[in-house]
Amino acid sequence: MNTDVILIVGSNGQLGTVLSQKLRQIYGDFNVFTSDLFQKINSEDNFITLDATDFNAIEEVVVKHKITQIYHLATILSAKGEQNPLGTWDLNMKTLLNVLEVSRLHNVKKVFFPSSIAVFGNNINKENTLQSSSLNPATVYGISKAAGENWVHYYYQKYGLDVRSLRYPGVIGYQSLPGGGTTDYAVDIYHKAVKNEDFECFLASKTTLPMMYMDDAIRATIELMEAPKENISIRTSYNIAGMSFNPEEIAFSIKEHYPNFKINYKPDFRQAIADSWPKNINDSDARNDWNWEPAYNLKAMTKIMIENLK
Repeated sequence: MNTDVILIVGSNGQLGTVLSQKLRQIYGDFNVFTSDLFQKINSEDNFITLDATDFNAIEEVVVKHKITQIYHLATILSAKGEQNPLGTWDLNMKTLLNVLEVSRLHNVKKVFFPSSIAVFGNNINKENTLQSSSLNPATVYGISKAAGENWVHYYYQKYGLDVRSLRYPGVIGYQSLPGGGTTDYAVDIYHKAVKNEDFECFLASKTTLPMMYMDDAIRATIELMEAPKENISIRTSYNIAGMSFNPEEIAFSIKEHYPNFKINYKPDFRQAIADSWPKNINDSDARNDWNWEPAYNLKAMTKIMIENLK
C-alpha cells in the first residue's frame, strides 16, 4: 500500500510538538520525520537537524526520504518578531519559499502553511471578521504571513501545488511553554495559577481576542489536510475560530479552581498589536467546505489545562 511520508519543518514549537504525535498515530512512527535547528531532550525517533533557510538541506531530506507531505511550521512569532523585524522577515519568507520550491521540484503532494489572525489590521470590522476582509497587518510577523498567503496561492495557481492553510487564532496548550506570541499570556497564566503565583498580564483586562484549544487546532489542521482537494475553495488561508475571551474572563475561569488567584495588568508594546487584531472570527467557509466545528469552550479548556499542568 502506498503510504504518505511526512516532514514537519519546525517541529520543536508549540504546535509541532503536538502535531507530530498525532500524525504518528495516523501514519505510523516511521512515516513521520520531524525537524528543527536542534533536537530536544527525549525527542522522538526520525528527527532530523535541519536549517530551513538552507534550500539544499531541505531538498536533500525530501529526496532521501521520499517525502510526500510537508507541514511547514518554522516561524518567528509576533511579539518576538518586533524585536528584529528584518531578521523575522528574512527567516519567515526564506523558509517558506524554500519549502514551496522544493515541493514543486520534487512533486510533494501536499504542503501545509500556518497563517494567523495577525494578517488583519485596524481597517477591518473586528466583530465577526470575514474571510474576505482586507489584510493590513501591524507587525512584521503579520506582514510575512499575508505575503505567505499570496505565495501559496501563487504556487497553487501557477504550478498546481496543493498548499493548504489556516489563519490560527491564539493556540493554547499544556504541552509546551509560550513561544513569543501576543496571545501567549493565555498559556502563561495557567502555569502561574498551578504554581499559586500571581500573574502580571501584558494586555489590558478587556482585550478580547480569538483563541483555540490545542486539540481543536490540531484537529482542524489534519481535517483540512485530509479533505478532498475539490472541497478546498480557499487557496490563501482559511479563517478558523474556536472561542474568544479577554484576560479578565480567563482569570475568572481559573478562580473557579483557585479562588485566591490574582491577576494584575501592566500593558506593554503587545497591547498595540492585540488592539489591531479581530475580537472574533467568521469561519463559515471552513465550516461549509470541510465541516469544521470546534469542540472546546473556555470552561472546558481551563479544566483540562489545570489538570494537566498540575
